[in-house]
Amino acid sequence: MKQSYFDIVSNEALTDSVYKMVLSGDTSAITAPGQFVNIQLDGLFLRRPISVCDYDGSTLTIIYKVVGKGTEKLSGMSGGKLDILTGLGNGYDLSLSGDHPVLIGGGVGVPPMYNLAKNLIAQGKQVSVILGFNTAREIFYEDAFRQLGCQVTVTTVDGSYGVKGFVTDALKDMDYTYFYTCGPEPMLKAVYKASLTSGQMSFEERMGCGFGACMGCSCKTLTGYKRICKDGPVMKKEEILWEA
Repeated sequence: MKQSYFDIVSNEALTDSVYKMVLSGDTSAITAPGQFVNIQLDGLFLRRPISVCDYDGSTLTIIYKVVGKGTEKLSGMSGGKLDILTGLGNGYDLSLSGDHPVLIGGGVGVPPMYNLAKNLIAQGKQVSVILGFNTAREIFYEDAFRQLGCQVTVTTVDGSYGVKGFVTDALKDMDYTYFYTCGPEPMLKAVYKASLTSGQMSFEERMGCGFGACMGCSCKTLTGYKRICKDGPVMKKEEILWEA
């Protein structure tokens, strides 16, 4: 974990409620796809955890949805600096992917799939991506994944674009060696039940500190209690215990 100040390079709307922010600063603490950052905003006590969409040696890209005071404040920023904790969470393990992994993102669970896809393709993997949204108006980053070289399938619950239904409706017709996913818990649970291989799931959770000190985001697993922010947010399929 590292605390740094980042300059806001750009902040643009991708949909009515989803924004893409590019920042410039020290990204050296980010070491794996699927990690997240924790952003301090003036006037708000708790930092806001947001997944990393992409990064390189000096820039960081985040994509976030306006859902409360913190993200609303963030969406109105067009310049200045942000106090950010970077290198949080464990991230995805790429070594288990096999030759043809499928990446499944639902809503704001889509962004961490981007850097993961980029890294897997760099390893010579054949990457398929399923992007799940409620309606066509919410879709973002479809073209970005195609430009990486991914085979992309989009699902919408209302059938206004792509495959009608949920991400699992697209998953059932695919051949894959492993899966990676991020999204709301009902989606993760559905993927867990529908998947035919092992995989890794990134959980979304309210956090206090973001680095394991407060224990506020603990969950029970097969190997005991784990902190989503520190021991996660990524967990292997085999260790997850779902509440009835």
